[in-house]
Amino acid sequence: MLGHLSALSELLTGGVGNIVGPLIVWQVKKDSMPFATAEAKEALNFNISWLIWGVLLTIVIIGLTFVGIGLLLFPLLWAYPVVWIIFIVIASLRANDGIPYRYPLTARFVT
Repeated sequence: MLGHLSALSELLTGGVGNIVGPLIVWQVKKDSMPFATAEAKEALNFNISWLIWGVLLTIVIIGLTFVGIGLLLFPLLWAYPVVWIIFIVIASLRANDGIPYRYPLTARFVT
């Protein structure tokens, strides 16, 4: 659960905690707790993937703003962090119950 919740440290660190938090949990627990290790890796993969998705979404919306369509899509930039937090909370609750969670739209960079 801590692997998932540690990503919320991004809100306090200015954007690096979402990667560093799960990475620290993974490295600390990798030899002693296999479930915590797997969940921390999943959280790390999710946050790396969503960082990439966020950058791509921002670039596309800014590009489409020049043709007028981007203004209609601009609310997606506000919904994006809300969806990120909802996924983290769901994953944390599942991990707390001992159920592995697989995030949607996540590339598996760390295996």
